[in-house]
Amino acid sequence: MDGLNSIAIDFETATGKRASICEVGICVVRNEEIAETRSWLVQPEDNLYSYWNMQCHGITPEDTAHSPSFSEVWEKIERLYLDEFGTLVAHNAPFDRSCLEYSAQLYNLHFPELQWQCTLKIARQIYNSGCNTLGYLCEQLGIPESKRHRASDDAEMCARLSTGT
Repeated sequence: MDGLNSIAIDFETATGKRASICEVGICVVRNEEIAETRSWLVQPEDNLYSYWNMQCHGITPEDTAHSPSFSEVWEKIERLYLDEFGTLVAHNAPFDRSCLEYSAQLYNLHFPELQWQCTLKIARQIYNSGCNTLGYLCEQLGIPESKRHRASDDAEMCARLSTGT
């Protein structure tokens, strides 16, 4: 996998709706080295959350009550990073890509052409394992595992998986 220069990205959602992003995490990889990891809490539409999603990631309506909208956060990500990086890496990229696409529709945003790499798809091709979750793969490869289901931690684990660091 070419992890030379890329951004690993992860979204946490407030409900089962893909456009209900409540946290965005990125991990910037330059020359196969982790250069920066960041996250932003995002106020989903109407600041509504499902019980199950809150149980999974621990983010609550109180946490995002005064957070910016997804469009404000994405504008910052686009301005600071997307001119330099055209490749987004995600574990289960179809999920993250659909979160981005549904949010684009909701907020009437237009994105540049983005290339996607999926560490889950690549892991399924490389490893003969019945389990290819991000946590399991990182554990098997000796990659430090952080707090699961928080966007910046998952993005960094994905970046480390993609670069082998």
